[in-house]
Amino acid sequence: MLLMSCGLGQSMPGTPRIIDLSNSLPLARTNTPIMKNFFIAILCLFSSFCQAHLKDSTTVSDTLEYKRFEFSFGQSMLFISNSKEIDLLMEDAIILPTSAVLFFAEFRPFKILRLPLFFNLPTESKQFLLDSGVVVNERVNPTFGGGIQFKIFKFKIDDQTTIEWEMGPLVSFLMTKDENLKFAPIGAGRLRIIKKRNFVMYIGTSYSLGIDSWGLIYGTGFLF
Repeated sequence: MLLMSCGLGQSMPGTPRIIDLSNSLPLARTNTPIMKNFFIAILCLFSSFCQAHLKDSTTVSDTLEYKRFEFSFGQSMLFISNSKEIDLLMEDAIILPTSAVLFFAEFRPFKILRLPLFFNLPTESKQFLLDSGVVVNERVNPTFGGGIQFKIFKFKIDDQTTIEWEMGPLVSFLMTKDENLKFAPIGAGRLRIIKKRNFVMYIGTSYSLGIDSWGLIYGTGFLF
């Protein structure tokens, strides 16, 4: 689940920018049309699903079968050009984990509302070839975050297998080389295959509004 951002700061035209927590209040004045439409869409989605939740069955059998927690692990990958990575390193001291082990946990207080938490542990350091011809080797810091996800649809294949699609907004927190905490808003979703009501496999994607980059996640876990 990936970890990019659009935000404030001094940068050259066309250069991706990172949101600093210390300057997060003016966010509404930056990229207003895009951010406004994004959050309006999320608000409408939340409203419609809250109304749908009122129609959920509350029988004893449903309550017994419903699993409220998920814990899983897998892999996260980020697709970003080398030039963008260098820009982030030189201007914002940000090094993004393009490949990491993903630890994922999710709490489902309602059938259509999910509260995920994630932690990305990088598996390797990063090497950058600068314009001067110098190769720089940098350590990559872990990233973590959370957000809200909504169940978009659920399809039952048979008595043992169910497919679900969930999506929503997430926030990723990351440390710079100067040990400053920054955050990155992203949109993410995943397709879950549930077997025997307690084993789950999933594959998903994420998108950064700030630098137009996609991410891929996949893994397995258990429901309880």
